[in-house]
Amino acid sequence: MGTVTEWQRCNHDLTYTKDIPNNTNYHLSLTSKGYHALIYSGDHDLVVPFLGTQAWIRSLNFSVVDEWRSWHVGGQVAGYTTTYSNNLTFATVRGAGHTAPEYKPEECLAMLQRWISSRPL
Repeated sequence: MGTVTEWQRCNHDLTYTKDIPNNTNYHLSLTSKGYHALIYSGDHDLVVPFLGTQAWIRSLNFSVVDEWRSWHVGGQVAGYTTTYSNNLTFATVRGAGHTAPEYKPEECLAMLQRWISSRPL
């Protein structure tokens, strides 16, 4: 039938023969139309390091609205965030890997709830 017979959480046998093309134009198109965007990364993500994500966000050349600062949950630093023009928010989740909500569910839920309700992280 073409289905995988045994489920595995991650397949580390991928051949990685394709690159993802640059998607900057998609982000520029959507954010310039007023859509709000939250982009987040675990700061322990070894698959897509947050510095790479931060670099392509900076390549959009949006102005900074809210400088890089810590955000908190339960009085503890949960990560760092900055807000850009065009309603773009970037955040890191402290101590989280590639699947941030799996590593830090409480922090990710707080981040999402605050962002959805237009409150600062």
